[in-house]
Amino acid sequence: MKELLKLYWVFCKMGAVCFGGGYAMLPIIQAEIVDKRGWAETEEIMDYYAIGQCTPGVIAVNTSTFIGNKRAGIPGAIAATAGFVTPSIIIIMIISTLLQSFAHITYVERAFSGIRICVAVLIINATVKLWKSAVKDKIGLALCLAVFALSAFTDISPVVFIIGSGLAGYFICKWKGAKK
Repeated sequence: MKELLKLYWVFCKMGAVCFGGGYAMLPIIQAEIVDKRGWAETEEIMDYYAIGQCTPGVIAVNTSTFIGNKRAGIPGAIAATAGFVTPSIIIIMIISTLLQSFAHITYVERAFSGIRICVAVLIINATVKLWKSAVKDKIGLALCLAVFALSAFTDISPVVFIIGSGLAGYFICKWKGAKK
């Protein structure tokens, strides 16, 4: 029970600052789960992000579920997920009752403008961290650039990119192993 409460509280704290969606949360999850607590390795978190991207729901919530499951099974998954979404539910309920009354106020508009900038920076930061740990050679760079170009200029589903990249990684590693 102590582990479940700890999972709930850690993810509740992260969920309380979840502005800008799942991608903005990636550096916070990385810092809290990998760097501070050692509950997962960077590669594991990247795998959770990838799986979380192609499963229904918010990527940060899905990642919380995977980490909770790793720590304490299904009860851990439930505790981590509940912890992550509790602050959002409370905040959304409060904002939904007040936003109509305050959205037109200049200070509120400026605050939201600043929050959007901060979220963009957090997403860029997450991208740089993922880049450093994921792109390790020329083949990885080529795959990354190909997926980036295709995702930027086509309407192909991200699921296709994830599955295709997974298959490419499998066959590339198999090919490299056969060369040795």
